[in-house]
Parts: sequence; structure tokens; C-alpha cells
Amino acid sequence: MAMTPSTMMELGTKAPYFELKDTDGNMVSLNDFAGAKGLVVAFICNHCPYVIHIAPVLAQIAKEYQQKGIAFVAINSNDTISYPLDNYQHMISEKQQRDYSFPYLLDASQNIAIVYEAACTPDLYLFDGKQKLVYRGQFDSTRPHRISSGNYDNSDGAATGEDLTRAMDQLLAGQPLDTQQVASIGCNIKWKPGNEPDYF
Repeated sequence: MAMTPSTMMELGTKAPYFELKDTDGNMVSLNDFAGAKGLVVAFICNHCPYVIHIAPVLAQIAKEYQQKGIAFVAINSNDTISYPLDNYQHMISEKQQRDYSFPYLLDASQNIAIVYEAACTPDLYLFDGKQKLVYRGQFDSTRPHRISSGNYDNSDGAATGEDLTRAMDQLLAGQPLDTQQVASIGCNIKWKPGNEPDYF
């Protein structure tokens, strides 16, 4: 695992289009979220300790803010051959276990991760009602504590989602968002051989 920061796509960027299969076998596209007051696009996976750290709170926050008009979608772009815990069947189980109320999509080609300049899991993007980027960066300042290789403890400093919720609150209130935003950090997206983007 390589600790990797998000690339911090330029604010104001129009959300790149996607159309991917979700864990129910349906195709979900960016157009499905037209009309939402905002859209959170979260690049996550199943096995990353940084995603595991935020997953319970992400699920709770999504339910709360969906009621306020913010849409959520999660995308898994990891190489599922080399990392079978992130494969489609495990995604189905993960969505059920986490009680995610949002679509969980598989980016098998990894093309969507590349057009979003996604680099790590979790990598979070908040778009406004016109699908223009207003926030990208960390969920909050907490991180899982590494005990040893592959072993992490989440009990010291539980995730809060403070940074993302502040951005969503400002968006919903029509307030300008703070442009001083802190990059997310996590496991690097697991690229298929030859798929590594220039920014990796």
C-alpha cells in the first residue's frame, strides 16, 4: 500500500460524465443526478483501511444529506483481478453490510478514475447543482492508526466527516465555500498494469 494524496482537481470543473454498472446490475450515469442540489462522487473500495475508517460515518452522512437534496454515488476503480476483495461480488456484500443508501458502481476499465484524476481511496468530490466542482479533499482530518503492515486501529479518533459536511452545509446555505481545502489521503488506486495515469 502506498499512501497517496488526492490530486485536487481544479475547482469549477464540470463533473466528467460516467455510466457504470451498480451492485443491482443497473447502469447509473451522471445524468441520473441532474436536479440534485449537489452531488458527492466518492472513489472508494472494499478493503482499503482508509475507506473502512470512514465507511460507517459516510453511510450515516449520506442518508442525512440525501434528505436535504444532496445526491451521493460511490465508484470502485481498483484492479479487481489483483485485488479480489474489491471485485463485484464483494461490492454487493459491502453495500449491504455498510447499508449504503447510494449507488456503488464498478469502474472496470478505470477510465472514470482517470478522467476524475482520482488517485486514492477515499477520493471525494462535491459538485453543486450545476455539477461544477466546489469541494475536493478529505472527509475529515482523522486517519486510521497503523499498528503493523495490514493492521489498523480505528478506535483512536473516529471519523466525523467534518470537512465534507461543512462544505455541503455551505453549499446548501448558498454561502461561498472555503477554497483552502485539504487533500484526502489513503491507499493508492490499484491500477491495472499499463493503466497508470500520468499523475500517479
